Amino acid sequence: MGTNEAVAPELLGDDLLRACEARIGYEFRDRAMLRSALTHASGAQHRLASNERLEFLGDAILGAVICELLFHRFPEYQEGELTKIKSVVVSRITCAKVSRRLGLDEFLLLGKGMSLADGLPQSLLADVFESLVAAVYLDGGHDAVRDMIDRHIAPEIDVAVEGEHAGNYKSVLQHLAQREFGTTPTYQLLDEKGPDHSKCFQIAAVIGRNRYAPAWGRNKKESEQRAAHNALCEMRGEEVPYPCE
Repeated sequence: MGTNEAVAPELLGDDLLRACEARIGYEFRDRAMLRSALTHASGAQHRLASNERLEFLGDAILGAVICELLFHRFPEYQEGELTKIKSVVVSRITCAKVSRRLGLDEFLLLGKGMSLADGLPQSLLADVFESLVAAVYLDGGHDAVRDMIDRHIAPEIDVAVEGEHAGNYKSVLQHLAQREFGTTPTYQLLDEKGPDHSKCFQIAAVIGRNRYAPAWGRNKKESEQRAAHNALCEMRGEEVPYPCE
């Protein structure tokens, strides 16, 4: 399929629908539901045949599922913190980002004359993701849509949390450790040097039996933040920012 023309209605056949199912990781029992979710108003015979109603429902479902995920994932967060993270995760910017990452523009049923050469509007990409959320919910129920959202949106939760706690690496590491290992990091003092009025401290983050690359700092607070940053980078397979050499 070319990349400069929108999908014509007659071309949105079973092969494309199956490819879309593979992309989102869900097989529909009723493919007509999937076709509706992929049908933009410009490519529909009438407005009620487009994905606009599904978009309306999908927006609400996405918000509810993300609230549930955040509620269980961050039991120590206050309502205000959860609200800030949710607003980022369910935003149209995030939905469009996920839609683009999945390549959903390849499956959209658009009216003739709509070109993909300059890329689709962000709002349209966000709409199709929300429509698919509703379609999966109606076709497979709560567990199916929760699995889909968790698979494709969960990485955006981590991005939002890091943004909310920018620079607070201890907080980010704590949430990651609680989610992945069911425990809280501790910080181990390995060494100190310098006179009493100007000491430096070498500290390492410890999660369970794993001790991560230590870091030096001008005080214990700075050392712990740097140690947490080292641990996060090490867990991601990245070069640590504060090597002790």
